Amino acid sequence: MLDKNLIGHSFGKRSINVEEWAVRWYANAIGETDPVYSDVAAAHAAGHRSLRVPPTFLSCMEGWLFKTFDLLALARIEPSRVLHAEQQYDYHVPVHVGDTLTYEPRIVDIYDKKGGALEFLVKESRITNQDGVHVADARSVLVQRQI
Repeated sequence: MLDKNLIGHSFGKRSINVEEWAVRWYANAIGETDPVYSDVAAAHAAGHRSLRVPPTFLSCMEGWLFKTFDLLALARIEPSRVLHAEQQYDYHVPVHVGDTLTYEPRIVDIYDKKGGALEFLVKESRITNQDGVHVADARSVLVQRQI
């Protein structure tokens, strides 16, 4: 059973620079065709100061800062019984190459369904840029099935 005392647990703050090679690589990997994510001239022509960051790239960068297996170990979740159930992003301002993002993830809820057969852990991350501007919130839900 997941420990509800973990609700409110903060993983601290960690920062990462948004690098051009990584944004281009990610945009290519997901099949993104909008040139504002891969062509600097196109991004400038569209009014951006540099390449835009694809929305789901925020999770990729968070994964470089905070390892999923650390979360699983803290919550005593068995990796073979876990699924990624949900992902949500709320953007407040665009994110660009050259930004330095600071992530502050925390566990915000733990609950179960089907009489405890399914346990859910909800993590939210507040993301700010180098100027302290709140750029986005990311929310993910993991589900663990009991045997």
